[in-house]
Amino acid sequence: MSATITQGFLDHKIFSIVSETAAELGVRAFVIGGYVRDCFLGRPSKDIDIVVEGSGIELAEAVGAKVHSNVSVFRNFGTAMLRYHGIEVEFVGARKESYRRDSRKPIVEDGTLEDDQLRRDFTINAMAFSLQKDDFGALVDPFGGIRDLAAGIIRTPLDPDTTYSDDPLRMVRAVRFATKLSTDALTFKIVPESLESIRRNRHRMEILSKERIVEELNKILVTSKPSIGFRLLDQTGLLDYILPQLSKLKGVESVDGREHKENFSHTLEVVDNVAALEVEAIAEGRLKDFLFEDGVEMEKVRTEPNVWLRWAALLHDIAKPATKRYDSALGWTFHGHEVLGGRWIPKIFQSMKMPLNEKMKYVQKLVSLHLRPIALVTEEVTDSAVRRLLFDAGNDIDDLMLLCNADITSKNPKKVARLHANFELVRTKLVEVEAKDAIRNFKNPITGDYVMELFGISPCNTIGQLKEYVKNAILDGDIENTFEAADALMRQKAAELGLFPVK
Repeated sequence: MSATITQGFLDHKIFSIVSETAAELGVRAFVIGGYVRDCFLGRPSKDIDIVVEGSGIELAEAVGAKVHSNVSVFRNFGTAMLRYHGIEVEFVGARKESYRRDSRKPIVEDGTLEDDQLRRDFTINAMAFSLQKDDFGALVDPFGGIRDLAAGIIRTPLDPDTTYSDDPLRMVRAVRFATKLSTDALTFKIVPESLESIRRNRHRMEILSKERIVEELNKILVTSKPSIGFRLLDQTGLLDYILPQLSKLKGVESVDGREHKENFSHTLEVVDNVAALEVEAIAEGRLKDFLFEDGVEMEKVRTEPNVWLRWAALLHDIAKPATKRYDSALGWTFHGHEVLGGRWIPKIFQSMKMPLNEKMKYVQKLVSLHLRPIALVTEEVTDSAVRRLLFDAGNDIDDLMLLCNADITSKNPKKVARLHANFELVRTKLVEVEAKDAIRNFKNPITGDYVMELFGISPCNTIGQLKEYVKNAILDGDIENTFEAADALMRQKAAELGLFPVK
């Protein structure tokens, strides 16, 4: 890695415009943080942070006037942002910070570039490029961030106890960067003294809002290998503060020499499998997202990872500790863990201040149904069972199948190969049944209004009974999914109940 870089990264016109404008205002400006880091990693970035020894807002407004771009000003934070040719540029005045013990909100004062770099979370995020004409593109790296980046090291500029105690969210951010930046060629590691500091300061997590923690967890989950992050959260003791239900998955019990699967490691393996399978499916255009706009359902091809699918993978076995039993004939069992896990999802989401809307219901559905396709793998695949799976999963069937495919793990490669082969048979059957019966978006041909008008009755339980009877007949394959077949069967059942058309 070079210590100075200009070609390719500072060639964009916005940098020369900022440089010229800063000179006109008599202030010094620098590119700092993630953009600089990503330059050396060879990763594309469209988010640029400019730190100014002076007023960031004033420089942003002057640049905005030159490039004819609207400037969003956030005076409470001393920042401003504009967009230019697809790039988002944020300006902030250089500052120094101090903290109170009971808050992660800093006391801010004007400062120099050096002050600003000192307040940064990690050395790899404290590097800056000069935008001054006399040393344009020079790297300002007082803490050896370039060396840490090359070595795959997450380290704080200051003493880690100060960094993490001041703002404990940085402990989770350390985990997030170690996860996000790791590749097959280089695994990023948090330095030992920093790991120890996180363990010492983990109680400081209590002052953080759940929303900020979840924001970091979401960023960990959408990486290519989320298990790196969750193992670090476990090793540092942070997981007990963030998601104690997940910590309870750890450990193996043995009775009569028979052990169960280590469910914590299994869960992380499933999350990694989901990440790999989803990336592959996105690349092939095989996944769709369904949205409602003005009451109309719209579908679009998925282009980014679905963080809620990753949450479903993380929580799919969350109720196993509560359902664990030992049977001398069967060994260890976890009967009903998918049902209990589904019931837990709203409580977990509520405790973590996550959305309680359709996103929670989606995770709940996948957790509740995640054993259904596996059951089909190990049993004879009937059209009826496939119809009911399609009906219950609806538009989420593809994500459910992806999760269940990822859930096939074993130390026995022959068993895994056999289950995957059978799983493909189920996938084929799903396509065949869906093409024939259109069950995925099933709507009962018989409506309550129709039943009331036909028989001249008011709302009552009998209406629901008739509709349920028709639905089950369609899902079991006893009749076709048409109004004519459903109407004939409904009239027959109604006659058995003593109901006859009024006309």
